[in-house]
Amino acid sequence: MPDMNRRRILQGALGMGALGTLAGPRAALAGQGNHEYRWDIINVLSGCIEAGGPASSKSRDGARITVTGSGTFRDNPGKPQDVTGGGEWVMTPGSATPAGSGTYEVTRFISFDLPPGGNVGGCDNIGELDDRRPGRLTVAIAYDDGSEGVLEVGCRQMGSPASVMEGITATKGYVTFWNHEEPAPGVEGNRTLFHLLR
Repeated sequence: MPDMNRRRILQGALGMGALGTLAGPRAALAGQGNHEYRWDIINVLSGCIEAGGPASSKSRDGARITVTGSGTFRDNPGKPQDVTGGGEWVMTPGSATPAGSGTYEVTRFISFDLPPGGNVGGCDNIGELDDRRPGRLTVAIAYDDGSEGVLEVGCRQMGSPASVMEGITATKGYVTFWNHEEPAPGVEGNRTLFHLLR
């Protein structure tokens, strides 16, 4: 009988340990529901955040893709998600990649991760200051020339780890634009932002 009680206590402790692991920050976030977000590639004009900015990334052969865009998505992973969005793309040639331009459309949600970090106030002409979030969004996209690819949008805010990307990476067909361009002080471009939609 004492052995049986000891076994039950151990099983209970192991069960609580597993629940504790599941109840960590990611599980708590996932349990909060299926949140809707807006993503934007932004400009900061006269200290105010505006939609419609450009962001660029380079391929191994020196080609550069520059995109504009915005859209919405839901963050419940593992299930088909409502996604909207798109924008324009311009590609400057590399040694093995031709130039091009056109539009693209978001076709599928792949993933969204919410890193630590908070906004620093200021002026926001897209959404509410309290609804701004850092993040890393990955979506599938279709280009108007018939090619397909993946767009990754990363936003780093005050308190976010330095490992969080600010800007975009993309693929277009077999070309990978992996070398994202970080924003430069006093220069427009390569800035992104997420807003929680309520």
